[in-house]
Amino acid sequence: MQKVHIKKDDKVVVTTGKSRGAEGRVLKVMPTAGRAIVEGVNFMKKHTRPNPQKQVQGGILEKEAPIRLDNLMVICPECNKPSRTGRKRLEDGTGVRFCKSCNATLS
Repeated sequence: MQKVHIKKDDKVVVTTGKSRGAEGRVLKVMPTAGRAIVEGVNFMKKHTRPNPQKQVQGGILEKEAPIRLDNLMVICPECNKPSRTGRKRLEDGTGVRFCKSCNATLS
């Protein structure tokens, strides 16, 4: 399990792979698997069988697949660039993430 530099609702950009350069919002982070699901990135096709009892209509669905965390970079809200993140403690003892390029704190 790696340290997670990405949180839910972060705006991220994909650095490698077929979705390289795509930006999106993080919907879910899976730290034990080292993956995250990003909105509008890394689509896969899922073939579903119709199930009338659950009101599921069959067919081919497209949905986001998980993407590895090391292929994502957080976009800093201050400088609007993909940046590396660091961690630091404030005077009151709370830990925050910060942008290494402009030194702004991330939520």
